[in-house]
Amino acid sequence: MYISKSKIKKMLKDAGAERVSDSAAKSFQDSLNKFAFGVAKKSVKFCNHAKRKTVEESDIKLAFQ
Repeated sequence: MYISKSKIKKMLKDAGAERVSDSAAKSFQDSLNKFAFGVAKKSVKFCNHAKRKTVEESDIKLAFQ
């Protein structure tokens, strides 16, 4: 996992949740990690297409479009 369950619980509490169950945190964690990994993969594809080795902000922005 890339984003820890404790960070997920903190994020949900910062968003206003009083309490967060372990199963809710795990589900959110899985979804967020899948999404973030997908963005990372797309970003690397844009970087490779530009024949660079360094992922840049523009690659991330393109991945979100």
